[in-house]
Amino acid sequence: MNKVLSREILKNKLEALRQEGKKIAFTNGCFDILHVGHVRYLKEAKKTADILVLALNSDSSVRAIKGEKRPLVSETERAEVLAALECIDFVTIFTELTPLEIICYLKPDILIKGGDWPEDRVVGRDEIKQWGGYVTIIPEVAGKSTTNIVDKIISVYCSGN
Repeated sequence: MNKVLSREILKNKLEALRQEGKKIAFTNGCFDILHVGHVRYLKEAKKTADILVLALNSDSSVRAIKGEKRPLVSETERAEVLAALECIDFVTIFTELTPLEIICYLKPDILIKGGDWPEDRVVGRDEIKQWGGYVTIIPEVAGKSTTNIVDKIISVYCSGN
């Protein structure tokens, strides 16, 4: 089964799953270099609902958010790697700078963000509450980030030693 879907096909699948009584959780992010912090976060996110949807920032939105040197891994490759995780049911790629449009389009039951986001700054928080959903914050794994991995690579391989 292909887990990487357009938002239109995904919306239809989610509507069918809702008819079966399934709860839908939604998270999003860049997931540039998949690391243990990501995996632990996604496994916890899956525990909140029957279905976990991951909206992946496109290459252009990652560049706009993180700078011209990112992403390090293309959106199609990031999507494929994430779809291979059993805790993720569906992946969709979004091009906007924030996930608000796709959150409003898909209308998940639960909006999940990592602990580096205070709830009052979570995009889509007010909207999800309007249709009876809620926000869940999952604590981040301290010291585990793509930036830390990149910094370590630079220090180990570019230090001239």
